[in-house]
Amino acid sequence: MNAFLFPGQGSQEVGMAADLFRTDPEFRTLVQRASHCVGADLEPICLRGPEKTLCRTVYLQPLLVAVSLGYLRHLTARGVKADVVLGHSLGELSTLAAAGVVTFEEAVIMAGKRGELMDKVASRVRGGMLAVTIQDGHHLPELPDNVVIANDNAPTQIVLSGELDALDALARRLGHCRKLAVAGPWHSPFMAEARREFAAWAETLTFRPPRTRLILNATGRSENNPQLIKQHVTDTLAGPVRWRMCMETLRALSPAALFEVGPGRVLAGLARVNGFGNDVRIIHVNNLRGVELAAAQSAVGGK
Repeated sequence: MNAFLFPGQGSQEVGMAADLFRTDPEFRTLVQRASHCVGADLEPICLRGPEKTLCRTVYLQPLLVAVSLGYLRHLTARGVKADVVLGHSLGELSTLAAAGVVTFEEAVIMAGKRGELMDKVASRVRGGMLAVTIQDGHHLPELPDNVVIANDNAPTQIVLSGELDALDALARRLGHCRKLAVAGPWHSPFMAEARREFAAWAETLTFRPPRTRLILNATGRSENNPQLIKQHVTDTLAGPVRWRMCMETLRALSPAALFEVGPGRVLAGLARVNGFGNDVRIIHVNNLRGVELAAAQSAVGGK
């Protein structure tokens, strides 16, 4: 069994997908569609930055989805198919396209709108996120009202989201934590307005039944009902990512290989700390060379 995992914000780097820009007209068309949505030429931002511009939520979200889907198309063209798909936070939009719930173009347009709304709300809140390592024998203290658990990533890692002053105070108490380079308090009640506006906008979109098993962040479980999928994907704008539960559900399916499709290697690390041992192959598909290696390893693994 093959599982495809799609990364979210934090996995990007300036220059990502340079090989796709050089060789793949369909990918360039997808990025051009994203550029039209956000009112900026995203190709030079992706290839040359600067990093501060690339990391702007309104630009980064459609770019990350386009890059992940660009490599996905090459991977499936080489005959590597997924039995189950899941994505972390923003990566869930890539998952929807991978499962056939929406088209590739629709996923990129959704990412553009999502980024626009999140960026707008974040500009009015002095908020951020804090990654915390939970050490053996330690427990998270009671959180203030303006801080919530945004990502339950693993038994040893959570991400808090909230007002910066409160996060700074917690960081001084906790230790073993680091601020994330994000523009706002994602996956928290501070994003309620973005969630409401995204839900209203998404009413015009048609979600289709998934063709591939799909595990959702909001529940950590599989879902086939298109309306529930839309609701859950929308709800995570202001609610937590239950990635540890997603990993538990995936482990129960006993996949032989995990393909991290898109920039970076964040999800591979999270898979290992969530109990996936060396008996499960983790294959990185973050460039076209990775596509070739993935196809070769999949062929060997399938014998």
